[in-house]
Amino acid sequence: MKVTFSAYQAVAEWKWDLPDESDDTCGICRVEFEGTCSKCKYPGDDCPIIIGNCTHCFHMHCIGDWLQSDSSQGKCPMCRQPFKEKTADVATPATGQRQAMASQTPASETPARTPIQTPVGR
Repeated sequence: MKVTFSAYQAVAEWKWDLPDESDDTCGICRVEFEGTCSKCKYPGDDCPIIIGNCTHCFHMHCIGDWLQSDSSQGKCPMCRQPFKEKTADVATPATGQRQAMASQTPASETPARTPIQTPVGR
């Protein structure tokens, strides 16, 4: 028996590599991570996931807006602990590609850079 395909449509599926104990929805907008927050059109690189030290997960835009609001006081909206991004365990797509995460570190915590001095003339 010979089978001939005249056309086919490939379908791909991906999921975020999240900690086992985390929920699969953003704690702020309550949209699944395979979807997008209200600011994004497409899931993935445009709408990455931020994981806190408390293991709560949020869309990058959702937690960014939350932390900038006066009522947040820099705390996680789920457990009210001071929110710090968990840097050792960043959520990645199932393909294994690293996401470019926007740093939530305030400028006061960023290490100062030493200017490079170059000799002028000989």
